[in-house]
Amino acid sequence: MNASTGHDRKPGTVYLAVYDALADWETGHATAELARAGYEIRTVGPSTAPVRSIGGLSIRPDLALADVRPEDAALLILPGGDLWDAGDDLAPFARTARSFLDAGVPVAAICGATAGLAREGLLDDRAHTSAVSFYLAATGYAGGGRYVEADAVTDGGLITAGPTEPVAFAREILALLGVYEGEVLDAWYRLFHDSDPEAYAVLEKAGAQ
Repeated sequence: MNASTGHDRKPGTVYLAVYDALADWETGHATAELARAGYEIRTVGPSTAPVRSIGGLSIRPDLALADVRPEDAALLILPGGDLWDAGDDLAPFARTARSFLDAGVPVAAICGATAGLAREGLLDDRAHTSAVSFYLAATGYAGGGRYVEADAVTDGGLITAGPTEPVAFAREILALLGVYEGEVLDAWYRLFHDSDPEAYAVLEKAGAQ
């Protein structure tokens, strides 16, 4: 059930934003499965200088944000991080998300990144979620009426999730890109979210494990 975009063509490039104090537990399920499905995962920083995650991991970005273009991308992933609520340092990433969505390329944002997108106005007209509704309300955005109490939400090419839902976040990404679908997608989620042993047999039969 892996994604396919042609007989001899790889699925494409997924850009993973990285910055100091990024929440490194939030995107691992998604990037691991996408890499297994043939996507190229490239890290994107404010520059190519190393950054350090909340967990203390040092990451040297593959390229700087200024060099990212939506036309050669399959997806942009924005993890949460302390800097989203500490000023405007990460605002350029939210503006890049706008350019991706305008170009028809999906964006996935989790935790603090959802607040950054709210400030950019990208949640005003799309169903979305986050940690809690009042967290986004504090940004002053106009999209409060579109907030959904759910583990993760996809609308208009934009995926959102709160910080406690990395598996649901990955599920939405895998569904949107067609990596898994139907009962295989459901089994993947049940295995990693619920530790359901019966789910493994479904994945193994489908060649997904």
